[in-house]
Amino acid sequence: METYTLRNRDGLTVRFIAFGGTIVSIETPDRHGTMADIVLGYDTLAGYEADRFYFGALVGRYANRIARGRFTLDGRVHAVTVNDGPHHLHGGRRGFTKVPWNIEPFGRNGETGAVLAYTSVTGDEGYPGTLTATVTYTLNDDGELAIDYSAVADEPTPVNLTQHSYFNLAGHDAGDILDHELTVAASRFTPVDPGLIPTGELCDVSGTSFDLRNARPLRDVLATADEQLLLGSGIDHNFVVDRVGDSDVAFAARLRDPRSGRTVEVLTTEPGIQVYAGGTLVPVAGKRGAEYGRYAGIALETQHFPDSPNQPGFPSTILRPGQQYSSRTVYRFLIA
Repeated sequence: METYTLRNRDGLTVRFIAFGGTIVSIETPDRHGTMADIVLGYDTLAGYEADRFYFGALVGRYANRIARGRFTLDGRVHAVTVNDGPHHLHGGRRGFTKVPWNIEPFGRNGETGAVLAYTSVTGDEGYPGTLTATVTYTLNDDGELAIDYSAVADEPTPVNLTQHSYFNLAGHDAGDILDHELTVAASRFTPVDPGLIPTGELCDVSGTSFDLRNARPLRDVLATADEQLLLGSGIDHNFVVDRVGDSDVAFAARLRDPRSGRTVEVLTTEPGIQVYAGGTLVPVAGKRGAEYGRYAGIALETQHFPDSPNQPGFPSTILRPGQQYSSRTVYRFLIA
C-alpha cells in the first residue's frame, strides 16, 4: 500500500493513499510529547477496499443521504444508487471512496501537501454530468491540515464533498471516545426521521441533547434520553454552523481528550457539520491488531445539509456549468 506523507517541523505527520484519497494515519504528540496515531484505519489496501465505514476517505459526489435515491433537477427526475436501505449514502457503492485519485505532491514556503484529482463521468452512480474534482491537502507548521475542495461540471448536478476521518485523540487503539469533550458552534440542528433523512426543520438546540455550544463529555451527552439520539444510535446529525463576523472560514467544532491534552479544532466555509459518534460501528479489525467497536472514533464531516436536493429550504448544492464548487475545511491540531 503506497502511502504519501506530509510532516511539519513539530513532527505532526499525515499519511494518505491514492485509493479514495484516504487518510490512513495522523500522528500527533500529547502534552508530554508522546506520539500517537489518532485516526481509525487498516494496515492494508484490502482493508480499505472492503471497508463499510468510510474510514479516512474522501466522500462524493454527495456526502450524506439523498432520500429514496431520487431528486428532481430542472424538471427531470434522477435516480442515484440506493445503498443505505431505501436511500443513497455518501455517493453510492463506489462514489469517490472506492476509486483511485491522481496524486501530485508539492512543498512550498514551510508547507507540504498534495493535489488529488478525480473525474466522475456522466451517469456515474446515476448522477448527471461529468464532474471534475480536485482536493488539496496542505499541512503547515502551525499544526493545521487544510483541505480545499474544487469541482466543475458540464451539466447541472448536486455536489457535496467531505472528508470522513474518525478521530480518537487518545490513540486509534485506545478504546472508546466517551470521555472526549465536544464543542459544536451551532445553535440549530436538522432533526431526522427513522431513516436519518432530515425532516426539513432547523431546530433550536436550546434545552436539548444537541446543545454543544459549551464543551460536554460525550459520555454525558449520549446518556441523555432524547428521541433523536435513539434514531441516530447516538449522535449522527447535521449541525448548522453559527457564523460570527465576516470570515469565510468559521469555527465549527472542537474535540478534546482530557487525558492526553490532544485537541482538534474544525474550521470551515461549509454551512453544516455532520457529527457521527460511531454509535453503529460494529467490531472490526483495524490497524496493528486494534479492534474498533461502538464509539471507537468520531467523524466531524463538514458539509452542506443532507438531502438538500429534495429540501427547498436548505442551501442549494446544485453546481451548474460555468460555476466552480469551492470549499475549505481546516483541522487544527493543538495541546489544550
